[in-house]
Amino acid sequence: MIESGESAAVVEQSLLGGPRRYTRTEVAELSGVPVERARKLWVALGFPATASDDEVAFTDHDVAAIRAFATLTATAAAGEASQIAAARTLGQAMARLAEWQADLITREVGGQLGDGPFPGSEADATAAAIAVLGELQDYAWQRHMAAALSRSVESGGATRPLLVGFADMVGYTRLSRHLDPDELTELLDAFETTTTEVITAHGGWVIKNVGDEVMFAAESTSAGARIALEMHRAIAVAGQRIPEMPQLRTGLAYGPVLTRYGDLYGTVVNVAARLTGVARPGTVLVDDGAAAELDGDDELVLRHLRSVRVKGISRLRSHVVRERKRR
Repeated sequence: MIESGESAAVVEQSLLGGPRRYTRTEVAELSGVPVERARKLWVALGFPATASDDEVAFTDHDVAAIRAFATLTATAAAGEASQIAAARTLGQAMARLAEWQADLITREVGGQLGDGPFPGSEADATAAAIAVLGELQDYAWQRHMAAALSRSVESGGATRPLLVGFADMVGYTRLSRHLDPDELTELLDAFETTTTEVITAHGGWVIKNVGDEVMFAAESTSAGARIALEMHRAIAVAGQRIPEMPQLRTGLAYGPVLTRYGDLYGTVVNVAARLTGVARPGTVLVDDGAAAELDGDDELVLRHLRSVRVKGISRLRSHVVRERKRR
């Protein structure tokens, strides 16, 4: 880690685009954005507000960012609320990414340098790692943007039919109490790596990971069902290497969903989540909408279950989906 104040300042200025030289009042004047709106955008991005408008805490990059948000064509017409929402979504995603990257740099740089006698080498190594991560981040973002734009253009609107799925690890809460931090890290890494690889390999995309659960989407029920079944197989294989790896349970639902800032909303999402909660270990449950789409698929078998009552849904009809056994 970077211990000296001088080294920390060098790295900070490199990341922030120069020294802190402006107050919030000056940022408002230079960017042409009112002080209160600039403050809201700053907080929405995930940064703590300064104690007063006269505290020197901002750089030239901060001024440029506030100006960019205020003039962003995609949100400017919709007003302040959309700008704040866009800033909040971006800030949350970048904060999580930055936390991971900071942990990685701290471990790697500290491990390489140890207690070496070379002054300034830690700051240099950190700056080099940040530069490489920045290039990779730009590359990954551009590839993901291309794929997301393609899906968005094809749908033609904020609401579109999708297969939404949830998969979680059975008994994770109880299991996590008995694992040490290294074992828990290995378990979560294996879960996220395995599920992400399967989802993307079959044409789906990850919406988000929350602890022991992954939420994903696919354009078709066929792709979604195969993702779910393959995830179960892949997790079973991972369990041969990690004995603590629990089984999955998965819920899928198909229908119109609202896409908003990278997340999905609507009844279909709620149904998929509820199905996951009632699924037995090692099974994949689908709703009526997905079952209707899968009906007639020669490679899959559906078994209809009795309706169950869950929170928010009085009668939830579900169907178990399995691969047809080949003779």
